[in-house]
Amino acid sequence: MIRYFVLAAALVLLMPIRSFAQEDTPETSEDLFSLMEESSDSQELLPERMLLSQRIFWGEKGLFRKVGWAPLDMEQREKELRLRRTMLTAHQFVGYATLAGMLAQGIIGGKLYNGDNSLYETHKTLGNVVTAMYFTDAGLSLFAPPPLVNKKVKGWSSMKAHKALATIHLSAMIATQMLAEENKKAHKTAAYTAFGAYAAAAIVMKF
Repeated sequence: MIRYFVLAAALVLLMPIRSFAQEDTPETSEDLFSLMEESSDSQELLPERMLLSQRIFWGEKGLFRKVGWAPLDMEQREKELRLRRTMLTAHQFVGYATLAGMLAQGIIGGKLYNGDNSLYETHKTLGNVVTAMYFTDAGLSLFAPPPLVNKKVKGWSSMKAHKALATIHLSAMIATQMLAEENKKAHKTAAYTAFGAYAAAAIVMKF
């Protein structure tokens, strides 16, 4: 059952990840409040560039606008920017917790491959927990309200590296789940790839 959930969630998340990643961070998002305070009546309330997931829920004709939960005005956008900052901050903390879970799962998995079958259920349960944390972490980033400004940055950047690594660790996470009972060697390789890419994605954001 968990495999089909992972595959379905991946199909939803993979397209926005390939499109482009968030360009701002919780720290730089504070600057957006200053932009709003200095904005004129002609200031656009939404950026031209948004993730598909953001456009579906937060776009001008997004679901939250249509049902009246988030009317598109200056006051609401200020609330959304605060929510965005909270969600991206949570994204960082959940990411570190997920990385720790991956490490623990790898250690237990190593013992399991060495013949300690008593840890099988622990490894399986932890794997499900880590998977849930992983997609929660992805959702916090991809479904956060859009920034006020989202300009395209020329050249290579830490955010673009983060985006490229996200594609790798997402693909590896899918393979890890799909191969769990099919090919132990390939499952192990996919799990290590997911951990390595996920760790690298966290590291590049510090530079």
